[in-house]
Amino acid sequence: MPPKKKDSAPAVPSTMKELKDTLWKAADKLRGSMDASQYKDVILGLVFLKYVSDAFTERREQITAELTAEGMTPEQISTFVNDMDEYTGSGVFWIPITARWDYLAENAKGRPAQGSEPSKTIGELIDDAMDLIMGSNSALRGTLPRLFNKDNVDQRRLGELMDLFNSARFTGQGATRARDVLGEVYEYFLGKFASAEGKRGGEFYTPPGVVQVLVEVLEPHQGRVYDPCCGSGGMFVQTEKFLESHDRDRTAISVFGQENNERTWRMAKMNLAIHGLNANLGTIWGDTFARDLHPDVQMDYVLANPPFNIKDWARSENDPRWKFGVPPAGNANYAWIQHIISKLAPGGSAGVVMANGSMSSNSGGEGEIRAQLVEADLVSCMIALPTQLFRSTGIPVCTWFFAKDKTAGPKGSVDRTGQVLFIDARELGHMVDRAERALSDEDIAKIAGTFHAWRGTPSAVAAGSMYEDVPGFCKSATLAEIKAAGYALTPGRYVGAAEVADDGEPIEEKIARLSALLLEQFDESARLEQVVREQLELIERG
Repeated sequence: MPPKKKDSAPAVPSTMKELKDTLWKAADKLRGSMDASQYKDVILGLVFLKYVSDAFTERREQITAELTAEGMTPEQISTFVNDMDEYTGSGVFWIPITARWDYLAENAKGRPAQGSEPSKTIGELIDDAMDLIMGSNSALRGTLPRLFNKDNVDQRRLGELMDLFNSARFTGQGATRARDVLGEVYEYFLGKFASAEGKRGGEFYTPPGVVQVLVEVLEPHQGRVYDPCCGSGGMFVQTEKFLESHDRDRTAISVFGQENNERTWRMAKMNLAIHGLNANLGTIWGDTFARDLHPDVQMDYVLANPPFNIKDWARSENDPRWKFGVPPAGNANYAWIQHIISKLAPGGSAGVVMANGSMSSNSGGEGEIRAQLVEADLVSCMIALPTQLFRSTGIPVCTWFFAKDKTAGPKGSVDRTGQVLFIDARELGHMVDRAERALSDEDIAKIAGTFHAWRGTPSAVAAGSMYEDVPGFCKSATLAEIKAAGYALTPGRYVGAAEVADDGEPIEEKIARLSALLLEQFDESARLEQVVREQLELIERG
């Protein structure tokens, strides 16, 4: 089928904001009677379909241009542009003809009957396209949504949605640029859907600033990276961004994950495919406590945001993961922590988001488990984060960092055996609206930089950073100090109060001045009280 003329397409949005606004406007047209989770699957599935088709078309044009420059004939070029290996070898998915965006866009109002073939709605055509793409690309099998022709999906609006999506092309500056643009759009949509779904949104989405804290502290340059409750894959995507910002090859890491929710597992597979990450998320979704899908793999880095304070979880008292004590049936926090520690390789490290209560709780034996973790010298850093970072919960959160080895070595030139760094970051961040706070790049750099200076990491050494305790913000405490505090790991217990700047006024003079000011205010208060009484009396008489 001949391609559409370029001048017939709507104008391409010129900025990332315009692109996001265009796509969100398109998404809003299809809300109708769908529930939030189905709506999310439809929109994200369509964004994914648009991306893989655009990336395929761009690769096809690139092959054609290269071979034309080499002097090949159209017949010779045709052989190469239809060779699947020319695409998959460059990290581009193979897209069959009737699954390509141009074909679907031309049939956005449905395809009429053709000979012996019956007519099809646009929803049927998209479902068929998803089947074709999964059948042609083993990495996507069992991943893509097939729900575009359901009764509650308005086919007319779906066609209009296709038309609006036609105004955006996720290519133009190379495959990496296409991946970046679509990845950013996908993450933007995830954030919008998480906000719309409230508490349920927290099941698949961790705010980017929180993820960045984990990644920037751990600095996962290479090795096996794992998330036992990976949601939509945000930890892995941020790790990829970290590698890119430090000019590291993304193939330096191997990604392993597990997710219990089927829809979220599919979402993660699409998200990671968009970012070009070869991830092992298991052949199916599943409960990490009931069955670890990566039982024999030791991880170099673990990054996780487990669901907080789960009461109903697959608990077995004889589980070999509970080396430091059996977690209580009514709360899985210390089950997640011990599972994560059990996955660490000898030099491995981990960062975990937890509810604040985990730092000091003594119920159900949690205090004893925490004491064992401290005495085993596994805890490297505790960070108290600001409130309102999560739209999905009002529970205050913290991050735990673990290290199997705190001696001087590749991960730090300073021996921190027998010490824990406490950071109180509750005063950082800024409100983006009435309900949500965000951490700026400067906030994240301050937190991560403090840890790196404390540990003497290569990045801190290169920057000439030296660690020192800062009252009210950070403190390096010994295990003896932590034991004396009953093994509570709340940073506020250790960092103390921030120093107040000395204004140079002698204390005796300051007391005299403030006392005189207070007496003046008492006198003024008494005068105002008399005025009010007099006015009330006038009102009563009148």
